[in-house]
Amino acid sequence: MPRKNIMNLANDLWPIHRTISGPGIKLSLKIIKSYQNLLNIKSIKSGTNTFDWKVPNEWSIKDAWVKFDNKKIIDYKKNNLHVVGFSTKIDKEIYLKDLQHRLHHIKKKPNAIPYVTSYYKKYWGFCIEYKKFKKLKKGKYHVFIDSKFKKGNLNYGEIILKGKSKKEILFSTYLCHPSMANNEISGPCVSTYLSMYVKNLKNRYYTYRFIFIPETIGSIAYISKNFTKMKKNIIAGFNLSCIGDEREYSYISSRSGTTLADKIAKKVLFSTDKNFKRYSWLERGSDERQYCSPGVDLPVCTLSRSKFGRYKEYHNSLDVLGKVVTKKGMNGSLMMLKKIVNLIENNSYYNSVHKCEPFMSKRKLYNSISQYENLNNQKDLMNVLSFCDGKTELEEIAKKCNLSNLNLMSLIKTLEKNKLIYKTKI
Repeated sequence: MPRKNIMNLANDLWPIHRTISGPGIKLSLKIIKSYQNLLNIKSIKSGTNTFDWKVPNEWSIKDAWVKFDNKKIIDYKKNNLHVVGFSTKIDKEIYLKDLQHRLHHIKKKPNAIPYVTSYYKKYWGFCIEYKKFKKLKKGKYHVFIDSKFKKGNLNYGEIILKGKSKKEILFSTYLCHPSMANNEISGPCVSTYLSMYVKNLKNRYYTYRFIFIPETIGSIAYISKNFTKMKKNIIAGFNLSCIGDEREYSYISSRSGTTLADKIAKKVLFSTDKNFKRYSWLERGSDERQYCSPGVDLPVCTLSRSKFGRYKEYHNSLDVLGKVVTKKGMNGSLMMLKKIVNLIENNSYYNSVHKCEPFMSKRKLYNSISQYENLNNQKDLMNVLSFCDGKTELEEIAKKCNLSNLNLMSLIKTLEKNKLIYKTKI
């Protein structure tokens, strides 16, 4: 049997009709677990209050179609995007003039079936290519949706890979859309394979938390359940969305834009693709909204290839596996994320031993008699020491002090030798 790879996982997940709750997400999590057996599948009961929200009932669908002259013109079994997500059941005949208001399409993309949902309001509807919509004839249509709602659970997946430190790095991705490749399949696939890489890291220092959740309600529910531990331990987090095509890389900042995650993401993306796209917090749209919300304030930014909403296949049937999302695209993103992990693991910081400035003269590091030619070196040494606060990276210290890496490391060695600083991690 051939060894499974990231594209195999994508193909396995592709046909499943996922929503924020119900059998689709359960099955998808089971498939991911068959690739990464450390995944724990967990649940939160329908009706559970999570901050200002409530976990919805499970929704499932068996079949749906629209017939005209006893011929199916819309068929859910041919493409699961044809039905508005969370549609209520219906079986009736209806005139075209009344049906038209329930048929969603995209005029500017006549060959695309749009992705539409109605999670929190009772509604039924279908989605259709605009070119087909224009050709609909007047008369009666038979509309049929066999769906149901029931008390159940919101399911999600979690992988915790413990390190020497309790401090955590978060990778979050969502699993709640039907068959769209970049907007849905890519994040869980890349995250699954990244977890395999982290699992095999020797001498792993940090603890890593990987979560696979329904977007928005999933992150809200997860934060509600795990907030204390997350707030205490997470030092950097990355939300993965639309990360499987071969286009430019994109970065959406955290609310502050100054977290460790922001700094590391920008550094790695610049080394990967100098032309990567930068988006501010005002251009947010995925689960970074929840992780960085006031009162939560986790250090999380979002990483994508083509940013959600910024590519023509977004939220429609043109977002096809093998065309938009490729093995090369997902593996490229995987390599970029491995660099982020390696940078975090290898990053060292320095802490000053003493409060206030130490007495440098007794260590022969400061002349008691001023001589102009020695002042610059003394000044550089003291400047470097002033930034040894346990949270400023060496590269940042070099930049702030206008020093080359070689000169910086020489001064760091001097400070270490005289026991004025010590190496640490966040």
